[in-house]
Amino acid sequence: MGGANAGSVTALRGEAVTLAAAADEFLSTHRVANPNTHRAYAGAIDRTVAMLGGARQLAEVADAEIGAALEKLWGSAKPATWNRNRAAVASWLTWCQTRKRWAAPSVPADCERRRENVDATKAVARTTLHRLLSRRDVPLREKTLWRMLYETAARAEEILALNVQDLDLENRRAPVRSKGGDIEWVYWDSGTAHLLPRLLRLPDGHPDGPSRTHGPLFLAERRPVPARRPAAADVCPHTGRARLGYDRARVLLAKYGGLTLHQLRHSAATHLGEADVPLQLIMGKTRHKNPRTAMRYVRPGPEAIAAATGHLAPPRRKH
Repeated sequence: MGGANAGSVTALRGEAVTLAAAADEFLSTHRVANPNTHRAYAGAIDRTVAMLGGARQLAEVADAEIGAALEKLWGSAKPATWNRNRAAVASWLTWCQTRKRWAAPSVPADCERRRENVDATKAVARTTLHRLLSRRDVPLREKTLWRMLYETAARAEEILALNVQDLDLENRRAPVRSKGGDIEWVYWDSGTAHLLPRLLRLPDGHPDGPSRTHGPLFLAERRPVPARRPAAADVCPHTGRARLGYDRARVLLAKYGGLTLHQLRHSAATHLGEADVPLQLIMGKTRHKNPRTAMRYVRPGPEAIAAATGHLAPPRRKH
């Protein structure tokens, strides 16, 4: 194992494993099978490997080099970004050490997690959300996506990965691959149920029928160019358009509402808490495993706090 003062480490089995090969093997494991998890981990690990030199032997890399690479790549980033990428690299190196028994460096002790300041304004008031979703200048696709994210309290990556054939329209639910790789159900209500048939409707006279039956649920505005054509699973067989990407969805919500995609999930959990829904049910809805994690999302919003303040007012005079 790498020590804080060691310049390098020696392979436990004499195996010559390169950084690139170690990264590829880790990224092919079941723990990063979820496409969204894989993308996040690959982005952090691949950039770190590229900076260190992918052809180098894993056992020859010092802890201090890992720390220097992290600092150069994300040292000036926000705490959440630093923590996310640091955790991905640490998970990879720990897997190399414990699962594969390879000599590998570690994230040095001085590369600590950074404190993330809690933003108490993340939850959006119900009135603000309903006003946004009733605006006539907001396209149908965006209304459906935002309403679905709010009513399911799901992660944006999970909903954007849905396909039409996944939808159980009658029971208002769909299976998603969660952050840990498990397949779990998400449920929506009447707002989403009202919008989905309109979103799936094909133009009159379309040869495939009145509605889409297969392919990505949320589609990009245009067909992809040949040079950037995505995988077949990410292209609608009816329209030839590709799956809507996270970045585009993020930009559009910021443009129309000045919000982030995660705020819709955060707001859903907060509003359930304000409605006195038990924490256990909120955890079932958001699919959090740890009550402490879930509690961050169910802090009362400004409206609830303002209403509670009324109990502290002096008694009204009776005439």
